[in-house]
Amino acid sequence: MTHTLYQVDAFTSQPFKGNPAAVCVLQGPVSARWMQSLAAEMNLSETAYLLPQERGWRLRWFTPKTEVDLCGHATLASARVLFELHPKMRGEALEFHTRSGLLLARWKAGRVELDFPAMVYQRFSYEGDVCRAIGFEPVDAVFSGNYCLFVAKDEEIIKEAAPNISGLLKLPLPEVIITAKSTHQKYDFISRFFAPQLGVDEDPVTGSAHCLLAPYWAEKLGKKTFTAYQASKRGGELHLEIVADRVRISGQAKFIFKAVLLV
Repeated sequence: MTHTLYQVDAFTSQPFKGNPAAVCVLQGPVSARWMQSLAAEMNLSETAYLLPQERGWRLRWFTPKTEVDLCGHATLASARVLFELHPKMRGEALEFHTRSGLLLARWKAGRVELDFPAMVYQRFSYEGDVCRAIGFEPVDAVFSGNYCLFVAKDEEIIKEAAPNISGLLKLPLPEVIITAKSTHQKYDFISRFFAPQLGVDEDPVTGSAHCLLAPYWAEKLGKKTFTAYQASKRGGELHLEIVADRVRISGQAKFIFKAVLLV
């Protein structure tokens, strides 16, 4: 079987910005071991695999080290590939069947809009070793599942933060988000994301993290629509809307290359 591989920069309109994702359109079933090997070969934060089924698409995501339950930027990249391959699909919702349940994607005036479940969070206390690992003293901390969110008093702390990656590896913090309210007129808040335990020291732009960020900032700011910026070196912009218990996440994406796999 011949599988096709795309690389797409998600949450940006510019090449070499946003978050690069590999998207493999499968012609038939392959083993999880094969998928993990290709993800390690690509060495991107996520490689997505699309397999057509009777209704919609089976979608799986792999980091270089492991399969994950949810990935926003690789879902957006996957939807962008499908909308390019099948323009007639732009008038309807794409259905992705994943380890996190049914996810939807729509074409919205040149952007892809994802429909993800909003996370329900709880506050928690932390020790000094957490502050040393993330590089600052938070003013608030919440978690949902494996996602731990730490809030800084201002956005400059987020931009300048240099978390201790080896320290994060030793703590029970698989996925770490740091965030602050933005003073930039265009953005409501900024964030960064670190997951060295999953093989991703810093993720350039993390769609799934905004399933926690959006409800958190909705409580703080008293609103349900946001424009957010992930302040990694590559950077990326996300448009967010909370609708009931869902978060709609939209952004642009830029194709970088297309290849045919020979294995």
